[in-house]
Amino acid sequence: MSDILLLDTDVETSLRSAVRDLLTTRCDPSAVVRAYEGDRTLTRMLWKSIADELGLAGLLIPEDRGGAGGTARDAAVVLEEFGRFVAPVPFLTSSVIAATVLLAGNSALVGQLGDGECSAALLTPFSTASVAQVPTLTADAQGRVSGRVTSVAGALDADVLLAAVQTVNGTEVHALAAAAAAIEPVVSLDMTRPVADVIVDSVPGRVVVAAESGWAALQSGLTIGAALLASEQAGVAAWCLETTVEYLKLRRQFGRVVGGFQALKHRLADLYVEVESASAAARYAAGTFAAGDPDSVIATAVAASYCSDIAVRAAEEAIQLHGGIGMTWEHPAHLYLKRAKADQIGLGSPGHHRGLLADLVGLPVEKAESAQ
Repeated sequence: MSDILLLDTDVETSLRSAVRDLLTTRCDPSAVVRAYEGDRTLTRMLWKSIADELGLAGLLIPEDRGGAGGTARDAAVVLEEFGRFVAPVPFLTSSVIAATVLLAGNSALVGQLGDGECSAALLTPFSTASVAQVPTLTADAQGRVSGRVTSVAGALDADVLLAAVQTVNGTEVHALAAAAAAIEPVVSLDMTRPVADVIVDSVPGRVVVAAESGWAALQSGLTIGAALLASEQAGVAAWCLETTVEYLKLRRQFGRVVGGFQALKHRLADLYVEVESASAAARYAAGTFAAGDPDSVIATAVAASYCSDIAVRAAEEAIQLHGGIGMTWEHPAHLYLKRAKADQIGLGSPGHHRGLLADLVGLPVEKAESAQ
């Protein structure tokens, strides 16, 4: 295991504080829940604040290409806070996945993404686990792209769509104007990160990543996306644990504080260990990317397989231990369970990543599957 710092640096602490302050004042759960009514007002307002005021739209883009020059550790801090607030913003899809893909080419679109002038989304289902599962579209001699992709996360908020196009020379990445595509919203479990079916019919596109780099660019985008999604899941789990502990300190039953019951103490202690472990796994994965460590592939598989399950468990415990109020629409706990369940299949299921991990470390697949 590499020597990766798991605690925040001073810079990361300041970044966390800035993001948390903004979300505390502008991302109230009562506003977030309106996403389930189709209201995207908060997303537009919040994304503008994140891009313009904090300058985070191009966090992973180098300064010489118009971005902030941050690292995967910085992005992990941001995503952890977004998880704590279930922030309905396209940071993961645009600033992480799409930006990473674009960095493999020389398009000026990278700078526009970094300045917050536009946002982008990769045309692939949110459940895509590897580049082999990325749908490839077709392009005619004039560069007009056609095809259909289902369950695309970030498409509703994107100005630009990145399409994988199969050519005789390999897989190219084309940039398409989102306004020229037919984007059909899909009712899904987590409407704070909505998915949509996208149909493009002879839409003009331009090559932003050449065929010789396309395959690797797509894989890089999906891999770092899975690694940093784990940080969002760690943030979801942390909020659920902290909120539940605070509630049980106040709730009284049978003349005493509920949190004083031994059975609940043991239950919360077990959950605390799991949540802290998830945080460590997510930060280690982000740290390996920031350091350019070859252990990043293994670290991603560990974080992606572990953090997704812990986020769901923490959200389920939060709802159950809040009792009747936790089951209501008015309490925000349901937002966290829906985000956790949707994230659980995002960019590969836990089972997929456990199987990948087994291959990476040389474990027999049968043993890995039985451990699931």
